[in-house]
Amino acid sequence: MVISVKLKNENQIEVAVSTTCAEITKKISSGLAKEALAAEINGKVVDITTTVNADCSLNVITFNDEAGKKVLRHTASHVLAQAIKKLYPKVKLAIGPAIENGFYYDVDSDLPFSSDDLGKMETEMKGIIKQNLALERFELPREEALKLVEQLNEPYKAALIKELPDNEPITFYRQGDFIDLCAGPHLPNTGMIKAIKLTSCTGAYWGGDSKNKMLQRIYGTAFTKQSELNAYLTAVEEAKKRDHRKIGKELDLFSIDEYIGQGLILWHPKLSVVREEIEFYWRKEHRRRGYEYIYTPHIGQSNLWETSGHLDHFAEGMYPPMKMAAKDEEENTNYYVKPMSCPFHVRMYKTRPRSYRELPIRWCELGSVYRFEKSGTLHGMLRVRGFTQDDAHIVCTEDQFVNEVNSVLDFALDMNKAFGYDKLNVYLSVRDPQDNEKYLANEPVWQLAESTLEKILSDREIVFKKDIGGAKFYGPAIDLKAVDAMGREWQGTTIQLDMNLPERFGMTYIGSDGKEHTPIMLHRTLLGSMERFVGTLIEHYAGAFPLWLAPVQVKILAISEKNHEYANKVLKILRNEDIRVEIDDRSEKIGYKIREAQLGKVPYMLILGDKEQNENVVAVRNRKNGETIVMSIEEFRSLISGEIFYKR
Repeated sequence: MVISVKLKNENQIEVAVSTTCAEITKKISSGLAKEALAAEINGKVVDITTTVNADCSLNVITFNDEAGKKVLRHTASHVLAQAIKKLYPKVKLAIGPAIENGFYYDVDSDLPFSSDDLGKMETEMKGIIKQNLALERFELPREEALKLVEQLNEPYKAALIKELPDNEPITFYRQGDFIDLCAGPHLPNTGMIKAIKLTSCTGAYWGGDSKNKMLQRIYGTAFTKQSELNAYLTAVEEAKKRDHRKIGKELDLFSIDEYIGQGLILWHPKLSVVREEIEFYWRKEHRRRGYEYIYTPHIGQSNLWETSGHLDHFAEGMYPPMKMAAKDEEENTNYYVKPMSCPFHVRMYKTRPRSYRELPIRWCELGSVYRFEKSGTLHGMLRVRGFTQDDAHIVCTEDQFVNEVNSVLDFALDMNKAFGYDKLNVYLSVRDPQDNEKYLANEPVWQLAESTLEKILSDREIVFKKDIGGAKFYGPAIDLKAVDAMGREWQGTTIQLDMNLPERFGMTYIGSDGKEHTPIMLHRTLLGSMERFVGTLIEHYAGAFPLWLAPVQVKILAISEKNHEYANKVLKILRNEDIRVEIDDRSEKIGYKIREAQLGKVPYMLILGDKEQNENVVAVRNRKNGETIVMSIEEFRSLISGEIFYKR
């Protein structure tokens, strides 16, 4: 059964309910819950998202919810398909799901679509929306469903039906004279889509397999208000300006050389300075908080990864093994480049017996790891195959566990703030109960682990969301996602409880009772991978790094050749204070030099002419506001040193 519910200040949206919910359906349809987010069920007022009993569950979603946006955009993809079929009847339809911030539809067409074609499709879509066509759901037996799609001449739909399990219902949606295979749900009618935009067209293999035919993928987005669409398109344009790949090229920060390999970053000198500053700060703070640095190899024998479980649970993300020639029986084995450092840390722990008096042990490493990400997922510095992770492992007793998690949370908040991320969205990553095969089987430990992490967040009054299915195969996690200047989330800090390695590797410590015990192990990163973190910083600051991170902190601009000697004097004074300073003594006009330094995102410019030289002062131009203030060299040195110290 499908009903529609009108909520206060919200548009109407489709709601699927069980047929056993007839009485609730009747009450809601009669208007009881039309003006509030609550309903009277069994004589009790409850939130209408509440599960009443095993046979009756009512779930209402609005356009403010992610699920609501998905329904809206999924419906828009059907409108796109209808428009395409009207304009180009010979086109064959494949799939058209909703995705983050929009939707797409894959189609098989002999005609390569241009931007003009997208414009025609968009115009046709708006016409369909104005018709306010109802979306009607119907179900067919398998043979009748296949017969229908064959009559519609849709071979890709037939292939999809044949892949469905025998016991799965085969559903279609009709809007006007257009019919599409789909599980739904959808909006009640097309008129509820108030704003749409087709954004691009790319290629995509059918089924994501390069052995199959290349289809055309048409992307678009949809909103309930034109103002929301306008704001989104503005944000997209701003994101293009901030794209770290574009800025990286403009500022000569990094490169990716296909001759070397996809997903492998070359850090150019300027960005290497940024990384150096981050690592220096990272090391200093870890020392201060009781961590010890360690170093581990880049490769390990197959038995290491067999014991850890990575070859069982993570093999698809690992590079193929390096088979050693059997010249020496001792080396007749396989080696793998490491996808993570955890097993090395565990083996180091096991080099000798450990006492409870040593715990907690906090070991950290800036370890380079390698994961074979699919080429289609690679994205500049944000998704790579080789990266350096700010890894750490904490081994502790059960009594120390909660304190250690809280200490990591404090550390994470402080470190993110230092880099300008004042807002963090917090997630509790737990298992997906529908996919138990993905996780290690130990129900009591899972329940205890998930509930303990949830209690830690609740006790600190930290607002969080549950990420169902976000847990790793070896345990749940607390994830902190940094929100950048554009409101986008970036995965950074993660605190993962490992219920796998201590048992697999037989980690123990001697307790105060003189007996062996299995310790608690935490995986922890604060920044994530250095590549992704710096890539997000580039976009967060649009390349204009704060002073303490800027590759060049000061640019000295000599107005004429007569001022070169004085410029070099100032240069020497600042360099003696470890300030990153460069001099521009080219015979160019000063306006040109200022513009180049501004485009280079240099925080401070010192403009030196005859007046400054004669008075032994500097004219300081600030990148942020473009103002120029005259001060002594010592005043400027003190100003900039203070800003660097306080990480501004």
